Amino acid sequence: MEYRDRHVVVTGGTGALGTATVAALTEAGAICHVPYIDRAEAERFAFRKHAQVELVADIDLTQESAVAKLYGTVPKLWASIHIAGGFAMASVAATAKSDLIKQVDMNFVTAFLCCRAAVIAMTATGAGGRILNVATRPALEWRAGAGMAAYTASKAAVAALTVALAEEVVNSDILVNAIAPSTMDTPANRQAIPDADPAAWAKVEDVAAMILFLASPENRVTRGAVVPVYGRS
Repeated sequence: MEYRDRHVVVTGGTGALGTATVAALTEAGAICHVPYIDRAEAERFAFRKHAQVELVADIDLTQESAVAKLYGTVPKLWASIHIAGGFAMASVAATAKSDLIKQVDMNFVTAFLCCRAAVIAMTATGAGGRILNVATRPALEWRAGAGMAAYTASKAAVAALTVALAEEVVNSDILVNAIAPSTMDTPANRQAIPDADPAAWAKVEDVAAMILFLASPENRVTRGAVVPVYGRS
């Protein structure tokens, strides 16, 4: 897939899936703009000194002004990939309003604001583009969200946003899609679920390959999809 000299925003780019995505994008020739707010994570980021990676510091993606700052650093946006988010497991009875709003902010609000900024930037160029959100398996299979209803609802909102926006902007040649991962094979998940067999989990490199296609110029027809990337889990 050809990304040479195409500018791509990758939120959550310093995390496990984000790093795999940035690796695939840079190999394909893309110039990646990666916002961060956690300086320690940015210091560990394997691509922090890569010639095709621009780290953008102190970006709170729940704030419109910060999102505007981020997209203002991109000269001609081709794709916007929204991996940033957060997870919380708790029963409804144990979930306060503040916990719910935190999940909505981290997962839905960040995706919405970045989608909005991306549409504005892509429409201005007139060249079209691609938007890719990250939902989750429980966003498609709601019963699987028992015990994490706030997280599930916030990610279901991301899925709904994806489908609605895809219809809204298709005539501008902007194709909007999402992936819905199940448990991925990351160091954090191995630590959190030590008794599980990670062999069945989706590898982040394989999930990144799906992101790479959906956000690429080679994807000419797929829009409004929320693609399961479950592996064998």
